Amino acid sequence: MKNKIATQTAQQGDVILKKIASLPTGEQKIIARKKLVLAEGETTGHFHGIEESESELIQIGEKIILNLAKASILTHQEHNPITLEAGMWEVGRVQEYDYFSKMVRQVQD
Repeated sequence: MKNKIATQTAQQGDVILKKIASLPTGEQKIIARKKLVLAEGETTGHFHGIEESESELIQIGEKIILNLAKASILTHQEHNPITLEAGMWEVGRVQEYDYFSKMVRQVQD
Protein backbone atom coordinates (compact mmCIF):
# COMPACT_ATOMS: atom_id res chain seq x y z
CA MET A 1 0.00 0.00 0.00
CA LYS A 2 1.46 3.35 -1.05
CA ASN A 3 1.83 5.99 1.64
CA LYS A 4 -0.16 9.13 0.75
CA ILE A 5 1.22 12.58 1.47
CA ALA A 6 -0.87 14.56 3.96
CA THR A 7 -1.34 18.12 2.73
CA GLN A 8 -3.88 19.75 5.11
CA THR A 9 -4.67 17.50 8.08
CA ALA A 10 -3.39 14.21 9.45
CA GLN A 11 -4.09 11.98 12.43
CA GLN A 12 -1.97 9.20 13.85
CA GLY A 13 -3.48 7.64 16.96
CA ASP A 14 -4.03 10.42 19.49
CA VAL A 15 -1.92 13.00 17.59
CA ILE A 16 -3.68 15.33 15.16
CA LEU A 17 -1.95 17.77 12.83
CA LYS A 18 -3.31 20.75 10.93
CA LYS A 19 -1.36 22.60 8.23
CA ILE A 20 -1.02 26.34 8.93
CA ALA A 21 0.02 29.15 6.61
CA SER A 22 2.05 31.15 9.11
CA LEU A 23 3.34 31.07 12.66
CA PRO A 24 1.06 32.45 15.39
CA THR A 25 2.23 35.63 17.06
CA GLY A 26 4.15 35.38 20.30
CA GLU A 27 7.51 34.44 21.70
CA GLN A 28 9.01 31.40 19.98
CA LYS A 29 10.86 28.67 21.86
CA ILE A 30 12.62 25.86 19.97
CA ILE A 31 11.74 22.58 21.72
CA ALA A 32 13.73 20.21 19.49
CA ARG A 33 15.55 19.94 16.18
CA LYS A 34 16.26 16.96 13.90
CA LYS A 35 14.79 14.23 16.15
CA LEU A 36 11.30 15.29 17.14
CA VAL A 37 8.94 13.55 19.55
CA LEU A 38 5.42 14.91 19.07
CA ALA A 39 3.88 12.74 21.78
CA GLU A 40 4.95 9.87 24.02
CA GLY A 41 2.85 6.89 25.07
CA GLU A 42 1.57 6.98 28.62
CA THR A 43 2.43 3.36 29.41
CA THR A 44 4.30 1.67 26.52
CA GLY A 45 7.20 4.04 25.86
CA HIS A 46 6.10 4.29 22.22
CA PHE A 47 6.18 7.71 20.57
CA HIS A 48 5.01 9.68 17.56
CA GLY A 49 8.19 11.03 15.99
CA ILE A 50 9.96 12.51 13.01
CA GLU A 51 13.66 12.22 12.35
CA GLU A 52 14.66 14.82 9.78
CA SER A 53 17.72 17.08 9.82
CA GLU A 54 15.80 20.12 8.59
CA SER A 55 12.91 19.99 11.05
CA GLU A 56 12.06 21.60 14.38
CA LEU A 57 9.37 21.77 17.03
CA ILE A 58 8.48 25.28 18.16
CA GLN A 59 6.37 26.34 21.13
CA ILE A 60 4.47 29.62 20.89
CA GLY A 61 2.34 30.17 23.96
CA GLU A 62 0.29 26.98 24.38
CA LYS A 63 0.69 25.94 20.73
CA ILE A 64 3.22 23.43 19.41
CA ILE A 65 4.26 23.92 15.79
CA LEU A 66 6.06 21.36 13.64
CA ASN A 67 8.20 23.12 11.02
CA LEU A 68 9.29 20.87 8.13
CA ALA A 69 11.68 22.10 5.42
CA LYS A 70 10.78 19.07 3.29
CA ALA A 71 8.26 16.23 3.27
CA SER A 72 8.88 13.99 6.28
CA ILE A 73 7.56 10.73 7.68
CA LEU A 74 5.72 10.63 11.01
CA THR A 75 6.29 7.24 12.63
CA HIS A 76 4.94 5.30 15.60
CA GLN A 77 5.63 1.75 16.70
CA GLU A 78 1.95 0.70 16.46
CA HIS A 79 0.56 2.91 13.65
CA ASN A 80 1.15 3.18 9.93
CA PRO A 81 3.64 5.91 8.94
CA ILE A 82 2.28 9.16 7.51
CA THR A 83 4.19 11.38 5.11
CA LEU A 84 3.63 15.06 5.89
CA GLU A 85 4.04 17.75 3.26
CA ALA A 86 6.74 20.37 3.89
CA GLY A 87 5.57 23.43 5.81
CA MET A 88 4.22 24.30 9.23
CA TRP A 89 1.84 22.04 11.12
CA GLU A 90 0.04 22.74 14.39
CA VAL A 91 0.31 19.70 16.65
CA GLY A 92 -2.66 18.76 18.79
CA ARG A 93 -3.97 15.83 20.81
CA VAL A 94 -7.32 14.18 20.29
CA GLN A 95 -9.72 14.82 23.15
CA GLU A 96 -12.91 13.11 24.22
CA TYR A 97 -15.84 14.33 26.28
CA ASP A 98 -17.19 12.21 29.12
CA TYR A 99 -20.90 13.04 29.35
CA PHE A 100 -21.28 11.40 32.76
CA SER A 101 -18.53 13.38 34.48
CA LYS A 102 -18.97 16.37 32.12
CA MET A 103 -15.21 16.53 31.61
CA VAL A 104 -12.94 16.74 28.59
CA ARG A 105 -9.93 14.48 28.67
CA GLN A 106 -7.03 13.76 26.38
CA VAL A 107 -7.21 10.49 24.49
CA GLN A 108 -4.38 8.16 25.49
CA ASP A 109 -2.59 6.14 22.85
